Amino acid sequence: MTPLEALFGKKCMTPLHWYKVGERIVIGQEIVTNTVALIRKIRERLLTTHSRQKSYADKKRRDLKFDKGDHVLLKVSPCKGIIKFGEKVYNVFHVSNLRKYILNLTHIIQHEDVQWTPDLAYKEFLTQIIARQIKKLRNKEINMVKVLWNNHSVEEGSLGS
Repeated sequence: MTPLEALFGKKCMTPLHWYKVGERIVIGQEIVTNTVALIRKIRERLLTTHSRQKSYADKKRRDLKFDKGDHVLLKVSPCKGIIKFGEKVYNVFHVSNLRKYILNLTHIIQHEDVQWTPDLAYKEFLTQIIARQIKKLRNKEINMVKVLWNNHSVEEGSLGS
């Protein structure tokens, strides 16, 4: 429904065809009163819709406060087409992607030393081919190979073509 239909109850036409022959035309104060009443009704409906949507959003919203030196976990969701975490990751995050973390010394991640280049990249080398697979599409087949790279565990092995 267009705003014009909501206010006047008729579809938009040229001023010559707004009323049919013999139809009573609302004149003067009566048209102003009707218009004000319709605008009030539209505003009430918009406020109702707004408050309903706000209540849905408020259920998921929570206030987070972080102090300097607090430990946080960063929620990362890969974008479509980005395969590795090291590609296109920005150093600015929305607060909703952070989770408060209480430091626990048993949560130590074992990692191997990686030789970084000045542009913060590193070279990976193929260590082992773990599995092979053929993915069948409508008109072609794609050979897939699960590869174990150095500096990665077997669980992280990527399946690439």
